[in-house]
Amino acid sequence: MSHQSTQIVSGWTFRQHQGPSTEWLPVEKVPTQVHMDLLANKKIPDPFVDLNERAVQWIGDKDWQYQVTIIPDPAEGENVTRDLVFSGLDTFATVYLNEDKILETDNMFVSYRVNVTDRIKAATENILRIVFHSAIVRGEELIKEHGHEHNFLVRQTERSRVPVRKAQYNWGWDWGPILMTAGPWKPVSLETYVVRIDDVWAQSEVSKDLKSVSGSVFARVAGNPGKEDQVTISLSLDGQAVFQQVVDIADSSLSKDGLIKVPFKLEGPKLWYPKGYGNQPRYLLHAKLHRKSPNLDKIHSESKLIGFRRTELVQEPDAHGKSFYFRINNVDVFAGGSCWIPADSYLAGVPSERYYEWAKLMAEGNQVMLRVWGGGVYEEDALIEACDQFGILVFHDFQFACASYPAYPSYLKTLEEEARQQIRRLRTHPSVVVWAGNNEDYQVQERYKLDYDFDNKDPESWLKSSFPARYIYEHFLPQLVEEEDPGKIYHPSSPWGDGKNTADPTVGDIHQWNIWHGAMNKYQEAGGMGGRFVSEFGMEAYPHLSTTRRMASDPSQLYPGSMVLDFHNKAIGHERRMMSYVVDNFRPRHDLGGYTHLTQIVQSETMRAAYKAWRRQWGKPGARQCGGVLVWQLNDCWPTMSWAVVDYYLIKKPAYYAISRALRSIDVGVHRTFHDWTQTGYWVDENSGLVTGQVDQTLPARKGTFDVWVVSSSTKPVDLNVAVRFISVRSGKDVADPIKSTITASANSTTDILQGKALPPSIPHPEDLTKPFPVSEYDPYVVHATITEASTGTLIATDTAWPEPVKFLDLSNRGIAFEVSPAKDEIVVSAEKPVKGFVFEEVEGLKLSDNGFDIVPGEKQTVRVEGALTADQLLWTCIGAPDASLKISNSSSLPLR
Repeated sequence: MSHQSTQIVSGWTFRQHQGPSTEWLPVEKVPTQVHMDLLANKKIPDPFVDLNERAVQWIGDKDWQYQVTIIPDPAEGENVTRDLVFSGLDTFATVYLNEDKILETDNMFVSYRVNVTDRIKAATENILRIVFHSAIVRGEELIKEHGHEHNFLVRQTERSRVPVRKAQYNWGWDWGPILMTAGPWKPVSLETYVVRIDDVWAQSEVSKDLKSVSGSVFARVAGNPGKEDQVTISLSLDGQAVFQQVVDIADSSLSKDGLIKVPFKLEGPKLWYPKGYGNQPRYLLHAKLHRKSPNLDKIHSESKLIGFRRTELVQEPDAHGKSFYFRINNVDVFAGGSCWIPADSYLAGVPSERYYEWAKLMAEGNQVMLRVWGGGVYEEDALIEACDQFGILVFHDFQFACASYPAYPSYLKTLEEEARQQIRRLRTHPSVVVWAGNNEDYQVQERYKLDYDFDNKDPESWLKSSFPARYIYEHFLPQLVEEEDPGKIYHPSSPWGDGKNTADPTVGDIHQWNIWHGAMNKYQEAGGMGGRFVSEFGMEAYPHLSTTRRMASDPSQLYPGSMVLDFHNKAIGHERRMMSYVVDNFRPRHDLGGYTHLTQIVQSETMRAAYKAWRRQWGKPGARQCGGVLVWQLNDCWPTMSWAVVDYYLIKKPAYYAISRALRSIDVGVHRTFHDWTQTGYWVDENSGLVTGQVDQTLPARKGTFDVWVVSSSTKPVDLNVAVRFISVRSGKDVADPIKSTITASANSTTDILQGKALPPSIPHPEDLTKPFPVSEYDPYVVHATITEASTGTLIATDTAWPEPVKFLDLSNRGIAFEVSPAKDEIVVSAEKPVKGFVFEEVEGLKLSDNGFDIVPGEKQTVRVEGALTADQLLWTCIGAPDASLKISNSSSLPLR
């Protein structure tokens, strides 16, 4: 008989196990998690609203059970096997079939297959019941059981999470709620077969000259194959077969323990490239199990889309220490992108289409790498497949985060099954280029001064130390990766240098949290705070108002710092930190719209400063000072204020667009000396433009310099026209002659155009510190750079450097005007004077081509509008505007075209 798989979606009911009520409540569908079903049955308030998160904490302390009735069809033929397949159970579960215990689970990340051939009854009712035990309670029990052999130290949330192989963010994090989920969070299926294809995959290597790819295709057969059974393995591209081989399963020379291995070689393969560096062709890998000729009756088949690419993590000594960047198909790739947390607090409810939209959003924002963080889950096929399609590289952590994890035998046993399953699931995806052992666990070791001797290279001795997880990260996991996916890049941790210091900027990757956290450095200082690869950094901001309003049912709570809004922001000290960055740079506003806008511009300016400066350090071949930048974080798992640059409802903050502009294929950057005039006498380093904090009266505090550069990811040199203007903030007129030149931007490199160039004076007698500073005569200006194609004059990119802090500037009455297209799908914005932080208010379902930009006189910003609103319905604001929600139609000038 042919293989049959039936997903058990409907007919489920649930209730609290041994609870006060015996009533079974309906479940809309499986996959599900208990909070979703309690919400659907109106048994709890929505935890995403008000303070309701507190009202549902009891759920995580209880056990829950789910039940469904199965009536299988009679099996056809002999040697038929029936399996119940549980793709994911969250987390400690006991499974009963007709009240016979058939399975006990302890790992959310593992799928389970149970042979129930002799236990399930055909053509009659069978009761499948699953009891989910509290992960909190079981976690505490495990600590008691193993407390004599491990410390279970944590840096985030509570320690009961540490021995539990479950999504760690369920215990809460500094951006998400405590929602302790349980339930069948992935599909439950009944499979009937005699023989089936268990898996199919390829191991391959692209030649150094990229002209061929060779390796082996593997297929694993399970069940009871017959003598007449064959497997046809094929590779095809765009519907055309490029490789095919038929294998007789009975041929012992080709089959061992159900494993078939077929060598292959392709000449002139179509290679998979990251977005912006080439195309993303994928081959269809197909394994068909069938009878021999003449009918070739299909029994079962499995298919996967795979891609071929040559991948290296280049770590070589250089003038800056040791490099850290990715080389794909012999092309050095600047890995600009984002870090990813789980898409929702209830992952069972996230549709495939939503993952696709997230990946598409990254691609549209010029991002080429997504780092899957280690405190969530091994990400869904839908997300990874979308990354394959859009050319987004995936840097995937194993699921460990901010803790000292154990390594006792039972823990390692379930971890091995988890790791093997997940490596096998993701190994054929061309987007997945690197596995990292954990997130920040070596920082926990540094914080608590655990037993860690870098020079000790004996893995067995690590198991006896107070940091046994070193055995997992430096021995256990890399060994499993090599066994299951030979040649895959493995990185012991993020961050990780050479194992001695996680904050070393000269080697490995770093998490730069001295902006926002730590020393709370000014974001203007980002250029001097980079590393070889910045895999985390961030700045918080409020989401757009439509999202914030959904957090509070009581309108009286819609003000900055209200009980509800502060409750939704889980970051430690967020009130002080957020306001500090606001008042350092801008005139504070206390209405919700105004304060929201200021936090968004602070976040956007941080992204501009960091991505521009660190991408500038991409440098040239052989001198790649910085190999990539990943913002913490791309997304949210619930409606909140956080470091996310796109909120829970996929509404983009201005920071998203700042990143997109900084990651254009060819971009221009401007940096000017940062002056905080309140710190008179502070020395400005003329090389970096940073205020060092050292008093040095030998250098005048009123002088300034600026730099202009171009960075390109094009693999060919590009001829460009460069223009630099100096535009008065007060009048909108140029205060000095523009600087113009034609340059050739080097291929895949940074090209410095102007370095340490003296700025025109914006104050009287800048050379003489003995004379007073007449504020009334202060005429500040922006430095504005544009690059255009030399041959066509087509505008490629712009950048604007402002005199800082902006709070010292009068930005009222900017003379902003709008032109709305007749179809209302495009709007053009212009201004008579320089505008800082122009933002259109966004809502769910609205798609803008750009937002959160600056405007200078003589240039127009064109924005395409799609989705929930038309161009004439947009609300806008900017720094210095009288209101945070201005209407286009109320503007002083509105020429229509």
